[in-house]
Amino acid sequence: MKCRLIAAAVCALLGLGGPVAAQDYPARPVKMIIAFSPAGAIDILGRLIADRLSQMWGQQVVVENRPGGSGNIGAAAAAAAQPDGYTLHFGAQTLATNVTLSPATAFDPVTSFDPIILVASSQEVFQVSAVTPYQSIQEVVDYAKANPGKLNYYSVGIGSTSHLSTVLFMDVTGTRMQHVPYSQMSQGMNDLMSGRTEINFGPMGSSIGNIRAGKMRALALSGPARSKLLPEIPTLTEVGVNMPEESSWYGFFAPKGTPKAVIAKVNADIEKVLAMPDMREREVQLGYRFVGGPPEKLGSFLGAEIAKWRALDQKGAFK
Repeated sequence: MKCRLIAAAVCALLGLGGPVAAQDYPARPVKMIIAFSPAGAIDILGRLIADRLSQMWGQQVVVENRPGGSGNIGAAAAAAAQPDGYTLHFGAQTLATNVTLSPATAFDPVTSFDPIILVASSQEVFQVSAVTPYQSIQEVVDYAKANPGKLNYYSVGIGSTSHLSTVLFMDVTGTRMQHVPYSQMSQGMNDLMSGRTEINFGPMGSSIGNIRAGKMRALALSGPARSKLLPEIPTLTEVGVNMPEESSWYGFFAPKGTPKAVIAKVNADIEKVLAMPDMREREVQLGYRFVGGPPEKLGSFLGAEIAKWRALDQKGAFK
């Protein structure tokens, strides 16, 4: 009996006592690692969630941006943290694509993390510089087929939303365009608006301002339905391009071995955050599509995404 009491006390101190850990969690500030620079689509959403969790928990959720390595640097830092629930990783699609495009040695997205919740996807807009002549997706496809490699598309790097979405677009439409990656979003957008590059397939949240200002021309949207932000713009499926799903997605992960009761609590509380009326308003304003669901849903989704992008690579889509 005495031994069992001692063992229970040790487990509690180590954060391994499931029900006790969940009941007391969080007892101190929680770190949320985002593997990308501030002000991007994932950072904006992550900070919205962090703010509301802080209010709910009475403990600060501190966002730490750890950009670099196409998301690998931040993910590696999160994977190496203590599995006690006090470090969470708000990760993106790069966890799935980097397995093929930028393999990491410090962590494995499947074995180094416990999934918590698939939060959202981000609707993407296929847009062209306003100085180009293109008025429809079909015009872009026709020109790209007649002039392989002559159209340039801008992204913020390998594995980014813009890169992945355009690779998938080219695979579906049988076209080839030239990838022009930038390290700074501001420089890339300036070159895009001036016409030095012609195309960007980017997240709605970071695109809507330039579209409304007339600097960019939206031609189509990814996802299963039109956006309330741009109701006049058709989906890609409507114009004959079979891309019903968004390429960018965001989910919460914890270092492998985090107590299941803590994971369950974080999952349930984020579900509550996503259901808040003000968050539903931001979902529309920023072009997100909230998903939610149990941890197992994110785990299965991650595996399917890894397989999807690996198959595209094997077809030569990234060359």
